[in-house]
Amino acid sequence: MNPAILIVGNSGEEHVGSHLRHAAVELGIATEFADSSRAAGGPVLGRLSWRLLGHRPGRLNRFSAEVAEMCASARPEVLLTTGISPVSADALEKIGSMRIRRVNLLTDDPFNPAHRAPWFLDALRNYDEVLSTRKASIPDLRLIGCRDAGYLPFAYAPHLHFDPRISEDRRRELESDVVFAGGADADRVPYIDAVARAGLKIGLYGGYWDRYSQTRRLGNGVKPPAFVREAIAAAKVALCLVRRANRDGTCMRTFELAAIGAAMLVEKTDEHLELFGPDGRAVVYFETIPEMVERARALVAAPAERARLKQAAHRLVIEGGHAYRDRLASILKRMPVGAA
Repeated sequence: MNPAILIVGNSGEEHVGSHLRHAAVELGIATEFADSSRAAGGPVLGRLSWRLLGHRPGRLNRFSAEVAEMCASARPEVLLTTGISPVSADALEKIGSMRIRRVNLLTDDPFNPAHRAPWFLDALRNYDEVLSTRKASIPDLRLIGCRDAGYLPFAYAPHLHFDPRISEDRRRELESDVVFAGGADADRVPYIDAVARAGLKIGLYGGYWDRYSQTRRLGNGVKPPAFVREAIAAAKVALCLVRRANRDGTCMRTFELAAIGAAMLVEKTDEHLELFGPDGRAVVYFETIPEMVERARALVAAPAERARLKQAAHRLVIEGGHAYRDRLASILKRMPVGAA
């Protein structure tokens, strides 16, 4: 039987493309996968092309042709690409002529100057549907001519994001007052610096923290998902910061932290309020750096309250249909999809 769906995404286990691939298996959907990381063309070509050619992957045309060839050979019913996907406008037009529905799950803000790429904005107009994980992008997507633009938030992957029930020895080894897992955006540095200056023990994981003098000695580097899962479970409080440059209302960690079972200290946004409800119901919110520090200290000193919040946020996300299989099912529900 022909595959029902062809997913284009990064195959790394922490990436959305990989989560959707796993979700397709859970749902029994026949699937092909094209690893978008192959479009970069190696570190040297990738960097030069990105910097000099408008954030263009080094092997964009070749990879796009490969995706079109996969579509012609496998004849999936749906092409689902993730993020700023390296599939060109010409390739998407060709794929559309095969009567294959083209959907992009837009996990970054393409209007963020750090990501903005003219070739990708052209490509977006050739999708039948563009789903953004941030509501702020939707008016801009419609303005550039995306025929069907909507909102679909991030989710959690049950095979990766769960309470690991670590031993007491492991908990003592990894324990922190506040854990943060994510990359070192410049606007995140003052938050992490403030936590450290407040005398709270921070568990900091992710890339590029060594680029900033305030966080150089705090970072533990990039760790595998299983390690980060244990570090989150061992922490007293988990900090959830959105990416302001991306105009985020939620982020990947919004759902992952809750699924792992963390006591969450969350940046207040409309989308977080919509998901978790008012302050104190399932998470604790903050709007300023001083408020974040104050509320972190209060939570560290309140184990019973942390336990209550952990249970509330975990139940809300686990029972609320927020797994990637739920997101994939919602993407596919309006189109006939064959099963494996």
